[in-house]
Amino acid sequence: MSFLFTVSPDFTPDHLSGWYIFNTWLQQQIDQPIHLEMYNDFDSQREAIVNDAVDLIYANPSDAAMLVREKGFQVIAKVKDAADEAVIACNAESSLNDVTDLNPGANIAFAHHPDVKLMGMIMLEPADLDSSTITEVESSSYVVIAKHVLQNNADAGVFLAEAYDDLSDMIKSQLRVLVRSQIDVIHHALLVGPKFQHHSEAILNALINMPHIEKGQGVLESLGFSGWEKVSEEDIEFMIDLMDTLNT
Repeated sequence: MSFLFTVSPDFTPDHLSGWYIFNTWLQQQIDQPIHLEMYNDFDSQREAIVNDAVDLIYANPSDAAMLVREKGFQVIAKVKDAADEAVIACNAESSLNDVTDLNPGANIAFAHHPDVKLMGMIMLEPADLDSSTITEVESSSYVVIAKHVLQNNADAGVFLAEAYDDLSDMIKSQLRVLVRSQIDVIHHALLVGPKFQHHSEAILNALINMPHIEKGQGVLESLGFSGWEKVSEEDIEFMIDLMDTLNT
């Protein structure tokens, strides 16, 4: 029997091959067959989760909360020194210098990333903007958001900070950051489903020791990670409670 591993669709495309390398490496470390399935969007991944098809997932905070509370998943690790933050940026030629310069009716570009959208909406509050006073410009990726902003189809765009930082220097030179979040406690995490939890300890040990295991450091570099660290139950409950609070 092969277990199914998937990754939140908001990952940086530059690291797609890294996840396949990671999956091969993890199979070798725990001596278990694991199939990596990449879904094109959140809806198709959620359908797989609802159908109990997923056994291991690198999940965004919103999905992590649902997986723990509704599907019995166990959070075992997160990436060291990494947190989910958001950036709101405009065209560098725009007259905007601060998020408070945005006016009601502004066109704001979002990707299909619920956590980043949530943070973006909170960051728009100082401008007295909410979902009823902006026009959302839907975008399939953060590169598309940048295009909307540069082509003046959107007054500003909301980016996952990591994705913004990974844009080419040429694109970033044409954008201006209006605000960057500093929440510091919201993060993606690796979760193990009920059918796979008897391997949780082996997976965690492999992740923690990754820099010191054969080929482990190279796999980390392919993902752009510095390493993994264990997540306590208290920490994940705090993040889930925070997400609930931000959503209300």
